[in-house]
Amino acid sequence: MQASAPRGTRTGFTTGACSAAAARAAVLGLVRGAVPPTVDCLLPNGSTVNFVVHDGRCDAARAHAMVIKDAGDDPDCTDKAHLTADVLLLRGRAGEVVLRAGRGVGTVTLPGLGLEVGGPAINPVPRRNIEANVRAAGAPLLDEAGFEVTISVPQGEQMARKTTNARLGILGGISILGTTGIVKPYSTVAWRASVVQGVHVAGTLPQRVVVLTTGGRTEQFAMRELPHLPEAAFVQMGDFLRYAMGAAVKAGVRQVVIGGMVGKLTKIAQGETITHAGRADVNTDLLAELAAQLGAPPAVCEAIRQAKTARYAGERMDALGLGPAFHTALAQRVVQTLRERYPEPFNIKVLVCDFDGRKIAESP
Repeated sequence: MQASAPRGTRTGFTTGACSAAAARAAVLGLVRGAVPPTVDCLLPNGSTVNFVVHDGRCDAARAHAMVIKDAGDDPDCTDKAHLTADVLLLRGRAGEVVLRAGRGVGTVTLPGLGLEVGGPAINPVPRRNIEANVRAAGAPLLDEAGFEVTISVPQGEQMARKTTNARLGILGGISILGTTGIVKPYSTVAWRASVVQGVHVAGTLPQRVVVLTTGGRTEQFAMRELPHLPEAAFVQMGDFLRYAMGAAVKAGVRQVVIGGMVGKLTKIAQGETITHAGRADVNTDLLAELAAQLGAPPAVCEAIRQAKTARYAGERMDALGLGPAFHTALAQRVVQTLRERYPEPFNIKVLVCDFDGRKIAESP
């Protein structure tokens, strides 16, 4: 009998992965004439996972399937959400896959999220993953027809009230998220303990360097930038900077490298040591100050100040050709803030990447 995972460490699945599984099951219904009770779904991280399918039904032109999200041990308000896919066969539109948002999926109303204003709050990686699963399952029909896939979440509007979506300009429902398909229990005591343990392990390595990242994408970026370091030097700290830095002090490391994107780095720069979205707003005054120091026009600085996201600031500065300088200044502010809080004899370095994991800047 296989031992179960220790309490607080069980992983789950993202809303994006569950949406992709529901869409794949519905498309299989159109191909086979019946929606399967389970479906193997390809996740963005390259693994394949079997999902239980509920409420499967179809006819010659339409299919419906639903997957219930299991968030593992992460205290996620979208746990047990019903990720639902309704698929319509588009006859005469060979090869097309059209993705739409239904009830309970939010609508983007403000810039700065990397999504089209007025469009559905389905992030780019889940969009690609849903389409990849639809194309894989629907290959026998795509030579002559296409698919319209509508993702909905019946409880989404109620769940969204427990998130910061409205503050970010996402209205009417939840976001469909996930860069790997897997939810790790970042918010649990067990995960915090694993971060501390990881830093202590890094401190025992000959390099005495720990690389702290906020998630899988930033870790992959940092690994590409620092290929000479062993894998054990890299620790996904999630939102738990405070615990990671405290462990670094005790471990006696020589260098702390932080890899991140503009949002989390802004929170660190403004002095937050727990960077979870629900703990504090991004300080857009700080971002406007950095923009002004680099010569951005007053109107742009004011727009950055009034925005809801740090990403918006980066996009506006990119448009002015000041993106690298802006992100470098932000990285320098992160170092300054951390040095004031942790006046320890280790070097601090910051690596900044964009939302596709490409390097933008570093400091010092």
